[in-house]
Amino acid sequence: MPAQQKKLIFCTAGVLSFACALGAAAAIGTQLWVRGTILCTTGALLVNATGPELQKFIGEIQYGLFSGQRVRQCGLGGRPFQFSFFPDLLKIIPASIHVSVILFCTVLIVFALVGAGFFMFNAFGSPYETLHGPIGLYLWSFIACSCGCLIMILFSSEVKIHHLSEKIANFKEGTFTFKTHSEQFANSFWTILACSLVHFLNALLIRFAGFEFPFSKSKDSGTLTGAVDLMY
Repeated sequence: MPAQQKKLIFCTAGVLSFACALGAAAAIGTQLWVRGTILCTTGALLVNATGPELQKFIGEIQYGLFSGQRVRQCGLGGRPFQFSFFPDLLKIIPASIHVSVILFCTVLIVFALVGAGFFMFNAFGSPYETLHGPIGLYLWSFIACSCGCLIMILFSSEVKIHHLSEKIANFKEGTFTFKTHSEQFANSFWTILACSLVHFLNALLIRFAGFEFPFSKSKDSGTLTGAVDLMY
């Protein structure tokens, strides 16, 4: 492949990696990871609410990795409540999983920036060490993509398996009991998915530029080795 086309491919991959780093950094600080509604089961059972009456007992909840807010509805109008995971909810959430999600988000941002820098270095410079060249680009892309996948798996398990929304909804509630009525992942969660897909695409761009995947044996090198063996 001509040098100009390789330069264009590496520049494109570098810009994508940098955009992913910015997107992931912005996603960490938002409250747009999960959105949902919560049902005040205690209030609904007291008045035997059904149909349209049930809407008076359905509140809202949204949260991110550090903070969030909920609006509780128990038949007397909405009452908003702001909360933070550290240190308020640390005792009721799976703290190890939650901290791991934040840690992998940080690693994702770091290696996305590292990948962006080395993509530009390969486009305009002359890499001379292994990790500066294609093997390094594959490595940075693989680490960033793996971190994105781990973030989604861990956070999904925290929300779905450990019922994070219900634990948050029932935080400091002594009389009323809340149950998750509906929940869905919001923009920041899908931003992490997009970042993972972009880094996977970057690996394909490196291959498209003419560089073999690491640990793959080319037929030419095998033929050359056999010819050398025959000489001896």
